[in-house]
Amino acid sequence: MDEWNRQGHAAKNRDFLDETHERWVALRNRDTAHADYREEWYDEQCGSCKFWLPLAGELGADYGACTNARLLFDGRVRFEHDGCDEFEDAGE
Repeated sequence: MDEWNRQGHAAKNRDFLDETHERWVALRNRDTAHADYREEWYDEQCGSCKFWLPLAGELGADYGACTNARLLFDGRVRFEHDGCDEFEDAGE
Protein backbone atom coordinates (compact mmCIF):
# COMPACT_ATOMS: atom_id res chain seq x y z
CA MET A 1 0.00 0.00 0.00
CA ASP A 2 1.48 3.33 -0.98
CA GLU A 3 1.83 6.34 1.33
CA TRP A 4 -1.12 8.14 -0.29
CA ASN A 5 -3.56 5.34 0.58
CA ARG A 6 -2.10 4.59 4.02
CA GLN A 7 -2.45 8.11 5.40
CA GLY A 8 -5.33 9.39 3.31
CA HIS A 9 -5.66 12.37 1.04
CA ALA A 10 -6.64 14.93 3.67
CA ALA A 11 -3.77 14.20 6.05
CA LYS A 12 -1.28 15.36 3.43
CA ASN A 13 -2.93 18.68 2.60
CA ARG A 14 -1.82 21.56 4.88
CA ASP A 15 -4.70 23.84 3.88
CA PHE A 16 -7.21 21.10 4.62
CA LEU A 17 -5.61 20.43 8.04
CA ASP A 18 -5.71 24.14 8.89
CA GLU A 19 -9.35 24.44 7.82
CA THR A 20 -10.24 21.35 9.86
CA HIS A 21 -8.53 22.83 12.92
CA GLU A 22 -10.49 26.07 12.56
CA ARG A 23 -13.81 24.20 12.32
CA TRP A 24 -13.07 21.84 15.21
CA VAL A 25 -11.62 24.45 17.58
CA ALA A 26 -14.84 26.45 17.15
CA LEU A 27 -16.71 23.49 18.70
CA ARG A 28 -14.95 23.80 22.07
CA ASN A 29 -16.96 23.29 25.22
CA ARG A 30 -14.56 25.54 27.16
CA ASP A 31 -12.65 28.36 25.49
CA THR A 32 -9.56 29.45 27.45
CA ALA A 33 -9.96 32.98 26.05
CA HIS A 34 -13.54 33.35 27.30
CA ALA A 35 -14.11 35.60 30.33
CA ASP A 36 -16.05 32.81 32.10
CA TYR A 37 -13.14 30.35 31.90
CA ARG A 38 -12.34 29.20 35.44
CA GLU A 39 -8.74 28.92 36.68
CA GLU A 40 -9.16 25.29 37.83
CA TRP A 41 -10.05 24.23 34.31
CA TYR A 42 -6.45 24.75 33.18
CA ASP A 43 -5.61 21.51 35.01
CA GLU A 44 -8.69 19.67 33.73
CA GLN A 45 -8.24 19.68 29.97
CA CYS A 46 -9.08 16.83 27.61
CA GLY A 47 -5.46 16.09 26.74
CA SER A 48 -4.74 14.91 30.30
CA CYS A 49 -8.05 13.09 30.87
CA LYS A 50 -8.09 9.30 31.18
CA PHE A 51 -10.86 9.18 28.57
CA TRP A 52 -8.71 10.95 25.92
CA LEU A 53 -7.71 8.92 22.87
CA PRO A 54 -5.41 10.96 20.58
CA LEU A 55 -5.89 10.87 16.84
CA ALA A 56 -3.13 9.47 14.66
CA GLY A 57 -1.11 11.71 12.39
CA GLU A 58 -0.59 15.43 12.53
CA LEU A 59 -4.03 16.26 13.95
CA GLY A 60 -3.28 13.91 16.86
CA ALA A 61 -0.96 16.55 18.32
CA ASP A 62 -4.03 18.66 19.20
CA TYR A 63 -7.07 16.43 18.81
CA GLY A 64 -8.42 13.16 20.12
CA ALA A 65 -11.65 11.33 20.72
CA CYS A 66 -13.54 11.28 23.99
CA THR A 67 -14.22 7.73 25.20
CA ASN A 68 -16.36 8.57 28.23
CA ALA A 69 -19.66 6.75 27.73
CA ARG A 70 -21.39 9.12 30.21
CA LEU A 71 -20.91 12.13 27.93
CA LEU A 72 -22.47 13.50 24.78
CA PHE A 73 -18.84 13.95 23.66
CA ASP A 74 -18.31 10.14 23.61
CA GLY A 75 -16.90 9.19 20.22
CA ARG A 76 -16.44 12.80 19.15
CA VAL A 77 -13.26 14.61 18.26
CA ARG A 78 -12.24 17.11 20.94
CA PHE A 79 -9.51 19.76 21.15
CA GLU A 80 -6.84 18.82 23.72
CA HIS A 81 -7.30 22.12 25.59
CA ASP A 82 -11.05 21.69 25.88
CA GLY A 83 -12.66 20.09 28.92
CA CYS A 84 -15.85 19.11 30.68
CA ASP A 85 -17.31 18.36 34.11
CA GLU A 86 -16.51 14.61 33.81
CA PHE A 87 -12.71 15.11 33.67
CA GLU A 88 -10.67 12.33 35.29
CA ASP A 89 -6.89 12.76 35.49
CA ALA A 90 -4.97 10.16 33.50
CA GLY A 91 -2.02 10.50 35.88
CA GLU A 92 1.56 10.03 34.79
